[in-house]
Amino acid sequence: MAVSSPTRTVRIGSRKSQLALVQTYWVQEQLQKHHPDRQFEVETMSTQGDKILDVALAKIGDKGLFTKELEVSMLEGQTDLAVHSLKDLPTKLPDGLMLGCITERVDPADGLVVNEKHKDKQIETLPEGAVIGTSSLRRLAQLRYHFPHLTFKDVRGNVNTRLAKLDAGEYDAIILAVAGLTRLGMSDRIHQVIPSDISLHAVGQGALGIECRTEDPEILELLKVLEHQPTRDRCYAERSFLRELEGGCQVPIGVNTSVDGDTLTLTGMVASLDGKKLIKDTITGKTTDAEQLGKDLAIRVRNAGAGEILAEIFAQIERG
Repeated sequence: MAVSSPTRTVRIGSRKSQLALVQTYWVQEQLQKHHPDRQFEVETMSTQGDKILDVALAKIGDKGLFTKELEVSMLEGQTDLAVHSLKDLPTKLPDGLMLGCITERVDPADGLVVNEKHKDKQIETLPEGAVIGTSSLRRLAQLRYHFPHLTFKDVRGNVNTRLAKLDAGEYDAIILAVAGLTRLGMSDRIHQVIPSDISLHAVGQGALGIECRTEDPEILELLKVLEHQPTRDRCYAERSFLRELEGGCQVPIGVNTSVDGDTLTLTGMVASLDGKKLIKDTITGKTTDAEQLGKDLAIRVRNAGAGEILAEIFAQIERG
């Protein structure tokens, strides 16, 4: 257990990417505002996902791809907490670590960003053969299902790199998270917020997850000021759905959630990589049963055919 001390400086771990730093500095600022008597320092590091930029994410696996180095740092006592885009955080955490806090969600939808020549188009009206850049199998599978006439090409790199490739004409359009562009002050690049009936978002998309040591009550207490209960309920249901299906962030599993009072509604989807099969269902229940709702919905979609789809996807990924 960490030693409690009023003079203890709290060290926040972060990836070095521009978006990660914007998110981490926001968390630092909020913690500093609510705990003016404490010191909060940011320590940056590169993760495996930041270093491997020339291989599709699905081919290098995703177990802690953007989180492992940050987690080791906490377990070794070099940092006290880590700020993640919650969609990057695996649903099963290492022993000794926990999800200490989930912040209020920014719009979790996917956004269409277009090359200038298509500024009069929407995702539904892009011409046949238009090249769409995305590194997400979830987006790829759903968009192939709805728009089989479009061409899809992998795109890696940070947001600025992807936008530069788009503007240079390598792609006719790319798909990025609305939340990421908003946090980077680039919401003007969002040409279209893609409706959820076309693309269900990633588990946890739009929310920040703050990970910390399980046996560190001092840090857990400090984080309480950032907790947003409706977002937490929604994300717990989503993460439970994903965990039950044993899917990582690089498997075509999408979700959508809403909270109305003490009622939570969760929609979940599993699609085949070629976009020819898509299983979707919805469940509603009490927010206090968020994790059970996620588990129950996962069992329903698995029994409706999602199990076979996922088995084939895992086999394809293993074959490379």
